[in-house]
Amino acid sequence: MATVTLKGNQIYTIGNLPSKGVSAPNFELTKNDLSTATLADYRGKKVVLNIFPSIDTGTCAQSVRQFNQEASELENTIVLCISKDLPFAQARFCGAEGIKSVEMLSDFKDGNFGSSYGLSFSDGPLAPLHSRAVIVLNEQGKVVYTEQVAEIVDEPNYKAALEALLDE
Repeated sequence: MATVTLKGNQIYTIGNLPSKGVSAPNFELTKNDLSTATLADYRGKKVVLNIFPSIDTGTCAQSVRQFNQEASELENTIVLCISKDLPFAQARFCGAEGIKSVEMLSDFKDGNFGSSYGLSFSDGPLAPLHSRAVIVLNEQGKVVYTEQVAEIVDEPNYKAALEALLDE
């Protein structure tokens, strides 16, 4: 279990992020058109998993904007922005913000993504939403970088995540 804070107050996740070098757990998440996306759908591409509690918070929205801006410049790379928000809310946000270079995915149906990646909150006011984390995968689906953001209201380290992509 990971310990993070929300405005200085400790809260916990149900586990730990996958370790560097392991194959990322498969997932089934819901796209904005309500179809299903799996990790296998992105095989052969570098993948950034930008994971956050809710698109309707300032820091979460900024992470999507930032990765949207950065992703448009990267070859053979997809950024998947993942939360438990309904696909309708994710689509509304992207439409209003002009977000086109990332893909929004929802774990609203069963929360299996948050469970298998060990990042759902187990307690605190945000349980059972996802903690803020970034996981970078290579073209074979192996984990090459992880960041469990220690303070939920802080943004992830975009530079480190993007450098991990370039190192592959």
